[in-house]
Amino acid sequence: MAKELLKGNVAFAEAAIRAGCEAYYGYPITPQTEALEHMAKRMPELGRVFLQAESEVAAINMVYGAACAGVRVMSSSSSPGVSLMMEGLSYIAGSEVPVVLVDIMRGGPGLGNIAPSQGDYNQIVKGGGHGDYRLITLAPATIQEIIDLTYEAFDIAEKYRAIVVVLADGSIGQMMEPAELPPMQEVRKREDRPEWSLTGAKDRDPRVITSIYIDPAEEEVFNLQLVEKQKEIEANEVRFSSLLLEDAEIAVVAYGTAGRIAQSSVKQARDEGIKVGLLRPISLYPFPYDEIGKVVDQVKRILVVEMSGGQMLDDVRLAVNGKVPVDFYGRMGGMVPLPDEVFEQIQELNTKANA
Repeated sequence: MAKELLKGNVAFAEAAIRAGCEAYYGYPITPQTEALEHMAKRMPELGRVFLQAESEVAAINMVYGAACAGVRVMSSSSSPGVSLMMEGLSYIAGSEVPVVLVDIMRGGPGLGNIAPSQGDYNQIVKGGGHGDYRLITLAPATIQEIIDLTYEAFDIAEKYRAIVVVLADGSIGQMMEPAELPPMQEVRKREDRPEWSLTGAKDRDPRVITSIYIDPAEEEVFNLQLVEKQKEIEANEVRFSSLLLEDAEIAVVAYGTAGRIAQSSVKQARDEGIKVGLLRPISLYPFPYDEIGKVVDQVKRILVVEMSGGQMLDDVRLAVNGKVPVDFYGRMGGMVPLPDEVFEQIQELNTKANA
């Protein structure tokens, strides 16, 4: 198929439609509102469900209900809106129904602003809502990646009966790039929905989906089942991209837009003779701990770059385990680092590494 010039928000919305998304529930919030607008037009055209809820709280609970019926369902929002969804996400996780959520991050805390940020890392990657659960989290750096990851997210969610979050920022939501859309999948028929789904019990025994376990011993058994599922996810779903790490003495670790910017800085530093490479996590949960651990065995220093105060930084430090110094450069509040800023940080670390 030919590439098209696509805006990020429109791209992931259309990718979800082509993945067979049957229902979308959401509420407008910048910088992801174009996704809602696209769904408002396209879903009714295709005979599918679109509903603009009265709030993000209502939207995520509508998503919950549709997911229990075995429907491919999603929502999208931005940072403050996702915060409002956290209780619903915890209920969904506790009920083990598959859901896809796209979070286009903006500046915060509080109402903040509509500029790009990566300040939702802790909220999403570390669970956010109450209880012991994890959200599978995928972080694109290009329009093609947000298409591909959203398209695949539905299959991943159903494979593990879990929530998959595509975590991007306002830059990716608003930018336009040539990209290729995937083929259109048909919405599956009612009789083809998963065997656990609630589709009416006229001709079968009733089924129950719940997240309540009054007996603590039963709750613990369920939580241990979630732990086993997480182990399977961690064994099978780690994703990352690397650049020029083969002989690197300095490694930059950055994701999403920060990783995209760092790629330019790494290439610039290589042109100056600095042996630096980039590891870009694509799955933030499961996090590529082992891959970073391997890099540690060859480099002298690591630089973490984020559009936050340093939230992924903690995970990188866990992976490094004190073997080499870990430095940090971050911009906050909706400020996006420039390639020259990251290049200067690499230059400084190169001087320290070779002192």
